[in-house]
Amino acid sequence: MSQLFRMTVERIIIVGAGMGGLAAAIACARTGYDITLLEAAPGPGGKMRTCPSAAGPVDAGPTVLTLRDVFDTLFSEAGAAIEDYVNLTPEPVLARHFWPDGSRLDLTSDARANAHAIADFAGSAAATEFRRFSARARRLFAAFEGPMMRASVPTTVSMARVVARAPCLIRAMAPGRTLAAQLARDFTDPRLRQLFGRYATYVGGSPYEVPALLSLIWQAEAGGIWRVAGGMSALASGMARLAADLGVRIRYGTPVARIARDAGTIRGVELGDGTHVACDRVVFNGDPKALHDGMLGAPVAAAVSRDEVAPRSLSAEVWAFAAEARGADLAHHNVFFGRDPRTEFDPIARRMPPEDPTIYICAQDRGTGRTPPPLERFEIIVNAAADGPSEEFSQCRQRTFSTLADRGLSLAPLPGPEALTGPRDFARLFPGSGGAIYGRSPAGMNAGLKRPTARTGIAGLYLAGGGAHPGAGVPMATLSGLHAARAIAEDRASTGRSRPTAMRGGISTESPTMAAAPSRSSGS
Repeated sequence: MSQLFRMTVERIIIVGAGMGGLAAAIACARTGYDITLLEAAPGPGGKMRTCPSAAGPVDAGPTVLTLRDVFDTLFSEAGAAIEDYVNLTPEPVLARHFWPDGSRLDLTSDARANAHAIADFAGSAAATEFRRFSARARRLFAAFEGPMMRASVPTTVSMARVVARAPCLIRAMAPGRTLAAQLARDFTDPRLRQLFGRYATYVGGSPYEVPALLSLIWQAEAGGIWRVAGGMSALASGMARLAADLGVRIRYGTPVARIARDAGTIRGVELGDGTHVACDRVVFNGDPKALHDGMLGAPVAAAVSRDEVAPRSLSAEVWAFAAEARGADLAHHNVFFGRDPRTEFDPIARRMPPEDPTIYICAQDRGTGRTPPPLERFEIIVNAAADGPSEEFSQCRQRTFSTLADRGLSLAPLPGPEALTGPRDFARLFPGSGGAIYGRSPAGMNAGLKRPTARTGIAGLYLAGGGAHPGAGVPMATLSGLHAARAIAEDRASTGRSRPTAMRGGISTESPTMAAAPSRSSGS
């Protein structure tokens, strides 16, 4: 009886209240662990943060919510209804796209309407090309959502099994071809190549470097996107409330300086003020590169290998501010394309600022059926190299807002330095990241299999967050937390009171939470 009681109250510390850490806390709490969640920031969310403005808090992190079923399942398996914590509504317009020649295209969650819109935009042949592209993206997504995104440990063996059952997938995957190269075959109109190539940036990569397989990201978003009442940070706040209701102790403003390990065993963490907090296991919801670089102590530096955290992904210049808008008719999600994607991605590859960037704008107060106030909240994202040279603020502002003015959108007043978060700021805000905001780069044919999984090379230390499998994006980071919770449960069940042996990877059997199923919405 004493052994059973000891196992029931096993102590877990989760370092970081980002989406992965919050999901791990919820999933572990519902199975009877004693959990403390430590977060250096004053509130939850990690990169899902806000900045103040004259019109109220503005999202300054992720803006697109897909794969709603991940969150519905997370809450329901914890015995809660998501509606009691978060207000979600569908947004029919996925994005409004603008080009320098004045052309415009809305894509929605209605596949038939999209084909008609593309026919009007670029002709009937383009609509046929789009239907063919979408059908292939659906096949790829259906085939690989389970063994890749939802499996705890994706492997070349599991991928090969999928292909062996459906050899026609080989052609759809276009092995050895980049996304840009495949899109050049898929679409005659260069604007459509540019549009669908943009999805590479969702995971921090360039369409000229990521594999063609990532065309499935289109199907992820086509499944539907959701608005979060109060902004995206309200989702993190709702998850934090659920965790607290389940008994998780959450301590904000509590940075962790070191993960303590002695004689091969995780002993606890040391806080920034020197306080030691004992535990039996640790879930690290930070950039895995911080572990590799020894920022959490030399004894845990071997938790991940260099190949699992390098090379690094893209960064961004992110503006969060309030202004009055004139000119272009904005939707909630908007993309203003440059004249040639090469003038964006070639300079970034050389670690230089983009010359004619694509600019994404989230008009936070706009959307289907909404009338914005005179002073609106905006988040603007421009891709950037993580380790490029530091630029003067005036140069960043000139490039972004002059480009928008050239595209027909004027914003006033222009934001000041306090509204801008650049690569160096991200490096400071998220230790170990080096400014990269998507973790390891997705460049290369097997990059998705090189990202670290929930189990690390150190027994009792687990990973969660966008730097771990299955990668960047709100649903993906949430899934990583569920993978960590599952790994802990499996290790606990297999070892009882003894400590688990250090091992890479782990069992990839699927629980109801992880099992692949058709998604009501999807994406990263």
